[in-house]
Amino acid sequence: MENIKKLFIITGEYSGSMHAQRVVECLKSTNPNIIIEGIGDENLAQVGVKLFENHSKMSAMGITPKILFNHILLGKRVVDYLTKEFKPDLVLLIDYGAFNLNISKFLKRHGIKTFYYIPPQVWASRKWRINIIKKNIDKVLCIFPFEVDLYKKHGIDVHYCGHPLVKQLQPKVNRDEFFEKHNLDKNKKLVSIFPGSRTFELYYLMQLFLKSGKFLQKNHSDIQFVVSHAPNLSEKDYNKYLKGDNTFKIIEGENQALLSVSDALILASGTVALEAALYQVPMIISYRGPILFYFIYLLVRCIKLVSLPNIILNKKIVPEILEFQATEKNIVSNIEKILYDEKYRQEYISQLGEVKSKLSDKYSAQEVANVILENI
Repeated sequence: MENIKKLFIITGEYSGSMHAQRVVECLKSTNPNIIIEGIGDENLAQVGVKLFENHSKMSAMGITPKILFNHILLGKRVVDYLTKEFKPDLVLLIDYGAFNLNISKFLKRHGIKTFYYIPPQVWASRKWRINIIKKNIDKVLCIFPFEVDLYKKHGIDVHYCGHPLVKQLQPKVNRDEFFEKHNLDKNKKLVSIFPGSRTFELYYLMQLFLKSGKFLQKNHSDIQFVVSHAPNLSEKDYNKYLKGDNTFKIIEGENQALLSVSDALILASGTVALEAALYQVPMIISYRGPILFYFIYLLVRCIKLVSLPNIILNKKIVPEILEFQATEKNIVSNIEKILYDEKYRQEYISQLGEVKSKLSDKYSAQEVANVILENI
């Protein structure tokens, strides 16, 4: 029994749990006796992880007394459990910086070895958080090649694992088959709308995106629209804005397939932009929220680029239409340029092809598993 090792994983939202699930699969294929518990959802439970807590209370946006209370209470409970009962050989934090950076301070105090996979993007905003990482994290498992030099410069132990999307991305689906399956017109261009995966984002973006789509469709009879339904949101969340309008078809659970067959995309900022770039589908990024949050963002950001394709290439190829610029007029004109300016479109697609060449083809989850097994 003395050779059995124990790992505790902390995720805070759906995407983190998906990455954690793949890491667990890789770990168990090498060492089936490893005991793994954590904070996550059904993705982790399905691969045999005993859940200390479901993270449904954590995956909220903004700062409210209730969210803060839930985080503080959960943090105290998990630290007590880890130090007094479970006593893991290693804790793996995945993404979700607001909670995980705070918990790392307490783990450090108790001498618990802590690794961080998909660390906070300190190169984009709140650069001071790198000091918290240096003080409390034993090893950073990063997913962007340009992060390595940043962490090394600050004397932080870092290992580049490759970006998980590179290996997880499904092949492009057959366009005709997809269109037939969803009763789409094969003779029309497809513009897909990804308004985000939080109710907060739908509130600020959905009406703007739908109005832009209606204007485009009114002026261009060769365009059709699909709205991507995030798996963690309900039909009610979308119907609040669509109100039975059949102009927009809703497709759930086929994000990557939908991206791969689209002619253009209207996206909220996020990882979906990187997926779109790897499929070489031209897109616009548009985002807005409470004005106060926007001004805070302007104060804490380290770089002026927002979308991952632009950041990876260190140049602006994806139009970023943010806050006060996030208007129907600006979205419409950029989508029209993507669809009808053939020279611009081909150049855009070519530049998106550079994104994949910048990322390693390592299997990220296996890299993480290997590093854990070497250090546990």
